[in-house]
Amino acid sequence: MIPLSILDLSVVTTGTKPAAALRNSIDLARHADALGYVRYWLAEHHNLASVASPAPDLMIGQIAAVTSRIRVGSGGVMLPNHAPLVVAERFKMLEALFPGRIDLGLGRAPGTDGATAHALRSRLDRREGDDFLERLHELTLWETRDFPPGHPYNNVVAMPDDSPLPPIWLLGSSDYSSELAAQVGMGFAFAHHFASYDAVDALTNYRTRFKPSGWRSTAFLRWRSLPPRPTRRLSGWRRRWISIDCAATAGNTRRCPASRRRWPIPIPTVSAPRSRAIVHGCSSVAPRRL
Repeated sequence: MIPLSILDLSVVTTGTKPAAALRNSIDLARHADALGYVRYWLAEHHNLASVASPAPDLMIGQIAAVTSRIRVGSGGVMLPNHAPLVVAERFKMLEALFPGRIDLGLGRAPGTDGATAHALRSRLDRREGDDFLERLHELTLWETRDFPPGHPYNNVVAMPDDSPLPPIWLLGSSDYSSELAAQVGMGFAFAHHFASYDAVDALTNYRTRFKPSGWRSTAFLRWRSLPPRPTRRLSGWRRRWISIDCAATAGNTRRCPASRRRWPIPIPTVSAPRSRAIVHGCSSVAPRRL
């Protein structure tokens, strides 16, 4: 028998109000569990009148609590909308409460329109461009604890620290996520329901290039070495700096009077036109550095 799974958007219709759509999702998950379905994934969308759930992590907890066997996960969490530490904490909590039944699917898109995306991120940080790779690497670092010596995040622990992150799946509608997932050793799920890219090519590419890596930093460094392609929209990618004070050191950014030290997160950028330090109101921009 072919394993079957469900992707649920908690759909709102003319006859189903948003609150009822959420309750319907819980009922459907109970039926899927009883019928032997393998997975039940919840999506993240914002400012869509037809989709009731903007928070898959909340729905995952509700559904896992009323089912007993089926794996429950996100299809997915839109990582650009969230701080990686928050995602790590919430999904480690879910894994602690429902061990062996949680999946963490991650997407690159905001899952909404531009204005709503800005509202979601406006107080998160001030970075621009596609920073998915940076956020993904940071998320794995909360699990592997591979921050370099002296990095301030070494003193921060994603709790509960005795529970691992659940299996990570990258979601995609092109070959970008399939290549990245294969390179860093993560799962891959193809968004066939809205993709224009050929699903067979994406999945074949993933299977032939898959390298088990345990999410170590070296896996991301190998991904950095791949040649950039226009479809990856890399022109807006920036390096990301975490500083105790403000920014930075000569040679990377113009001198910021409030700081003498910096701790760059070891996150590769395939193409980084400029390095920006934006901490405590300081914005120092460096010349192009690849």
